[in-house]
Amino acid sequence: MMELFPDYEKSTDGPPPPLADRMRPESWEDLLGHEHLIGDKSPLRRLIEKDAGLSFILWGPPGAGKTTIARIVARVTQSEFHEISAVNAGVADLRKIIERAKSNWTQSQRRTVLFIDEIHRFNKSQQDAVLPYVENGTIRLIGSTTENPSFEVIPALRSRCQVFRLGYLTADQIRHIIERALKDKIRGLGDIPIAFDETAVDLIISHANGDARRALNVLEAAAMYSKELENPPPVGRSVIEGIIQRTAVLYDKDGTEHYDHASAFQKSMRGSDADAAIYWLAKMIAGGEDPRFIARRLVVTAAEDVGLADPMALVLANAAFDVVERIGLPEARIPLAQAVIYVARAPKDNTAIKAIDSALSDVEKKGQSFPVPNHLRDAHYKDAKKYGYGADYKYPHNYPGGRVEQDYLPEELKGKKYLPRDGK
Repeated sequence: MMELFPDYEKSTDGPPPPLADRMRPESWEDLLGHEHLIGDKSPLRRLIEKDAGLSFILWGPPGAGKTTIARIVARVTQSEFHEISAVNAGVADLRKIIERAKSNWTQSQRRTVLFIDEIHRFNKSQQDAVLPYVENGTIRLIGSTTENPSFEVIPALRSRCQVFRLGYLTADQIRHIIERALKDKIRGLGDIPIAFDETAVDLIISHANGDARRALNVLEAAAMYSKELENPPPVGRSVIEGIIQRTAVLYDKDGTEHYDHASAFQKSMRGSDADAAIYWLAKMIAGGEDPRFIARRLVVTAAEDVGLADPMALVLANAAFDVVERIGLPEARIPLAQAVIYVARAPKDNTAIKAIDSALSDVEKKGQSFPVPNHLRDAHYKDAKKYGYGADYKYPHNYPGGRVEQDYLPEELKGKKYLPRDGK
């Protein structure tokens, strides 16, 4: 039986592969994270294990396990695995793989998995070239992308592939990956007499920001540095700082610092101090904070504190959030900064939050949950008139200026005002 994977995975020619590649999980049990996709009872895992021939695209940040999932799929289904990068592969490469896939099926009824890394970089003609072979089952396509497939993959190919979203690995999961690499004597660093301070491990985790590959690359560099020393002390935070070329930031994104910095960030924008807001933004980014958390705080501030004084602030904050989701850091720091400056400099108005909180208080705390008056009820279905629904409703457009006096609140709240008069 032919090997499931190309020779490069087992080649002894040249230097050994990087730690991140050596420690790549080979089974579902070794893979951390993404329980919603590959957990014991997840639909995707069941379909894969039944060899349903499903093609799909994995969308997620770097180092989340997209390539690893593709390779495990090939192992589980005993398929031949071909991996190409959309950056340097062309139509000719695709044709060779497709011909091999046809031969494999004809000779041994064996499936072929084609994994296209960075599939968003394939142009339309390249995507069109692979389309018919995905459709007729010649190959099972697994694509990986850090970009939203809705924007980067042609509709015809998307319609033939399920899209699965992968999130960032958690700090605990990155820590587990590091500990596993330090203990593994065959693939990892377990045969090297080396120790790491907890502060050094914490900085690696912070620097990784959910990217297992980045964490293992720094870990390996630190181990190689320490290995060359005579009687090396435990690797400390200063060594890691030297490797990643950045000073450790006083920021614990999993503790109270996380909330204190978020508070300072929002209060600086609320107080119209753009310089302070940019500083706290920088500190959170440098401390490894999840950029989506930052973007959420930005959106909330735009709505809560700028509000009706400049509705464009909310539009810009939402646009920045979208960029964070689509491209991530480091590039997303620029639109984040742009939106933060705008929100900080914008005029302020908190009418919206005061109004909705006052109404919620009436409904939830004071028990003022009253039924809809008959004249405001839906009168479009067959029996509505029989119940008097919609009766005596005055359609504003039938009146001068499109306005007419009538009661829109329940009778019990008649005259209630949630907004200041004249917008003040």
